[in-house]
Amino acid sequence: MTPVFSDVFTEMAMLLLTAAVIGAIAVRLRQPLIVAFIAVGILVGPSVLGWVSANDQVDLLAKLGIALLLFVVGLKLDLHIIRTMGPVALAAGLGQVFFTSVIGYFIAIVLGMTPVIALYVAVALTFSSTIIIVKLLSDKREVDALHGRIAIGFLIVQDIVVVLVMIGLAALGEAGDVAGLGHEAIAVLIKGGLFIAAIGLLMRYVLTPLLHRLARSRELLVLFAIAWAVALGAAGAHLGFSKEVGAFLAGVSLASTPYREAIGSRLVSLRDFLLLFFFIDLGAGLDLTMVGAQAVPAILLSLFVLIGNPLIVMIILGAMGYRKRTGFLAGLTVAQISEFSLILGALGLSLGHIDTDTMGLITLVGLITISASTYMILYSHPLYERLSPWLGVFERKRAYREEALDRNTEQDRVDVILFGLGRFGTRIARELRQRGYRVLGVDFDPDLVRRQEGHGYAVRYGDAEGPEFIATLPLGEARWVLSSLREMPVNLALLHGLRDSGYKGHVAVTAHTASDAEKLKQAGADRVLIPYADAAAEAVDNLFGASGRRSSGRGSDGNNTEGVT
Repeated sequence: MTPVFSDVFTEMAMLLLTAAVIGAIAVRLRQPLIVAFIAVGILVGPSVLGWVSANDQVDLLAKLGIALLLFVVGLKLDLHIIRTMGPVALAAGLGQVFFTSVIGYFIAIVLGMTPVIALYVAVALTFSSTIIIVKLLSDKREVDALHGRIAIGFLIVQDIVVVLVMIGLAALGEAGDVAGLGHEAIAVLIKGGLFIAAIGLLMRYVLTPLLHRLARSRELLVLFAIAWAVALGAAGAHLGFSKEVGAFLAGVSLASTPYREAIGSRLVSLRDFLLLFFFIDLGAGLDLTMVGAQAVPAILLSLFVLIGNPLIVMIILGAMGYRKRTGFLAGLTVAQISEFSLILGALGLSLGHIDTDTMGLITLVGLITISASTYMILYSHPLYERLSPWLGVFERKRAYREEALDRNTEQDRVDVILFGLGRFGTRIARELRQRGYRVLGVDFDPDLVRRQEGHGYAVRYGDAEGPEFIATLPLGEARWVLSSLREMPVNLALLHGLRDSGYKGHVAVTAHTASDAEKLKQAGADRVLIPYADAAAEAVDNLFGASGRRSSGRGSDGNNTEGVT
């Protein structure tokens, strides 16, 4: 096919402009951008406009996007969430994967698929999109709600399972057939053990001190993170695990460092940009002529995902002692297949296990379920009110799990989030703790963060100017967010980030001058601290309180201090 544009740069420019326009329409319709980007791929692909001819460039950017996606998943692998959720994350996550796979397999067999293709389709139906769910829950301010914490817990379990599935598929692809799978599995286990051991040694002795040095430069920290993700992705591919598994382990290797939130928050935008090309490439490969033949199977499988998956989660949570409301709201988060389902299908296609028609079927199910489930989650509470009378069957007489969980999480609450751990911020933290407040300290200086560890309160490395990082903080629990930083742009960015994250508590910031204080109040600050002026006023109050009168010869100075507040 003759290229439409004379050079790759022009083609990319038109591709990005088209994606921006269709993305804006999708946002207007309250749809995830994944749907928009697949639609862009269909539009610019051979089936419609035929713009996409730079397959090598698009394919390379798509692979980088997948590597960064798995890296960020590994980076955010917070096993603490699984522990705090108790058995519910593992039970709901593994239970939903098992039952969806089994039921989905039999549905696929009834639809006339071969066992291998039916297995791929069934497994693809099990995984839900962590990216979409976290984004929707964040927009609704429900990440810290009970059903939000449970959903994130079993989504993490799903992410771990999908990585294990990819390792198994890669081993099967290397073996070539089932007969050689045992030998190849042993080889993969040996290589995998050595690979993980090497990463573990680097985690123990190299990565944390190295990141501590690199963290002095934000740009260098991000550059190293990208290089580390791509390098381990390449190593994983050479060892037979696939680049996705290598990138995932790269993220896991940095997940225990104090810099993971800062790295993750700065990679989110780049990850989303590069994933654009994966979904465009996927849409461009979708043959519209097969849509009619795949329509009935796609609708049946989509109905199973939209209805069956939530029912499975509701049954599991109800049996474990959660209320029907929690089960319903958490169950809606699995009513779609994820980007990992599409990546899994692409892997099967590259290994020759499935054909393009099956990949098209998985893509159609993804488009249908992601679009429909988005509205189901956005309007989850009205849906629950309508369906509540029929949901009693999913609830025990006593929701003992919720009662115990509420008691446990009460101990982890935060009253004040404090940005800036310099001398001023450290003294504020000490004073707050002496008065019984629970404090979370945040600073971008790795030396200050390390110095404050073990001082009786939680500390975290992070950037007050990063809205993605701010969204990861326990804003739903904090009564106050306090900034001891005096830089006006930083405090303004913090105020905007808190407002965009839906923070409802009070905010106090620090300023150099009264004019800066006035600007910060106009930007939404409840209180503004001016350290030198406040200290001077307190010193004068202490002096006059001690003497009971003005010192002789200091009348003019005393008059000047009367206006200080």
